[in-house]
Amino acid sequence: MIRLKNVKKQFGPHERWVTNGVTLDIPAGEMTCIIGQSGEGKSVLLKQIIGLIKPTSGSITINDEEITTMDSEKKRELFKKIGYVFQFAALLDSLNVYENIGITLIENNIPESEVLPIVKEKLALVNLSPDVLYKFPSELSGGMKKRVGLARTLITNPSIILYDEPTTGLDPITTVVVFELMQSMQKKLNITSIIISHDVEIFKYVDNVALLQGGTIKFHGPAKTIWQEENPYIYQFIRGLPYGPIQTEIDKK
Repeated sequence: MIRLKNVKKQFGPHERWVTNGVTLDIPAGEMTCIIGQSGEGKSVLLKQIIGLIKPTSGSITINDEEITTMDSEKKRELFKKIGYVFQFAALLDSLNVYENIGITLIENNIPESEVLPIVKEKLALVNLSPDVLYKFPSELSGGMKKRVGLARTLITNPSIILYDEPTTGLDPITTVVVFELMQSMQKKLNITSIIISHDVEIFKYVDNVALLQGGTIKFHGPAKTIWQEENPYIYQFIRGLPYGPIQTEIDKK
């Protein structure tokens, strides 16, 4: 369980509140998607969960451990079990696939004889063959780069994975392949997944959906009934409709 209580973030005294009282429970072993318009602070919220950005105020607990006041050594140990998949895979161009995936182990001076089998195992999990081991990122398609990025995240056997716009720039067919892979990983490894996405196709694969609007969570519910949801925020967002008078009246209350 990841629990956020009244999480607020302001980058400067005269800046707007990027998150302004986010309260959200993220169940263990499930996939939760956080949606919202561009500029609503979804990625900032994700980075607060992983400790890259410290909230101005509020509480974030992971498995009942408060991370906002945790000392750096304990936080480092906790975050070893949390993986982060970047929006554009963030592969290092000067390294080949083997080096990109195994970089954490390689930097800890683990011999190649031990690293290589682990890298091959993670490649198999993301449906890539060993043929790509010594290719460089420039030789990979967009979908392959995403999968290599996911394999790199899996190298430390995380129990939680955070995805920041995992299908940005991909065609519809590759997008489905990536979503199916994410769902397969979650079920096979019992991973808790948090996904930032604008793609409504994601609703077919996740368990829960949360809508971030105006710095707070305006909707949180099951994905399987999302298209029948009467919440005006979610109704208009998933249909691409502009926010109208009904939201203005709700916000006043």
